Amino acid sequence: MNSERFIEGILNIIEETEIDADLLELEITETTIMNDPAHMSEILNRLRDIGIKLAIDDFGTGYSSLSYLKTLPISKLKIDQSFVRDIPSDPDDMAITRAVIALGESLQMQVIAEGVETEAQADFLKQEGCFLAQGFLYAKPMNSNDLDHYMRSALHPPDQ
Repeated sequence: MNSERFIEGILNIIEETEIDADLLELEITETTIMNDPAHMSEILNRLRDIGIKLAIDDFGTGYSSLSYLKTLPISKLKIDQSFVRDIPSDPDDMAITRAVIALGESLQMQVIAEGVETEAQADFLKQEGCFLAQGFLYAKPMNSNDLDHYMRSALHPPDQ
């Protein structure tokens, strides 16, 4: 990855859209970080200095080094859906999910569960202290027009 061009591209987008950098959050997969941790650390620190928030996506699926979690400027961990999918029937997935939640809390990171599809999964996550989640239980993927309608409906529900 050409880090200079990447960061320059992000700065151009921020300038063109006139969006505040602190309203942006980039998700980087654990595998991407671990392919070249030193180089990615440099890039992530520069992005943080711009004001962009950073999250590790698909946490637990790659070959991470926990030592990098304490040095990288990451504010969120996203639990991969492969660990959420079989909750509450798989005790191993439940144990791994509990551990990631505890790790995130200990490092003062927000933890987000991916792929939540059932109330049982959502209940388990809440019980364990994970209050941020995404998945089909909440909404299916949608295009920008559908998202606009969805958000307007959520903010201004019809009178009952």
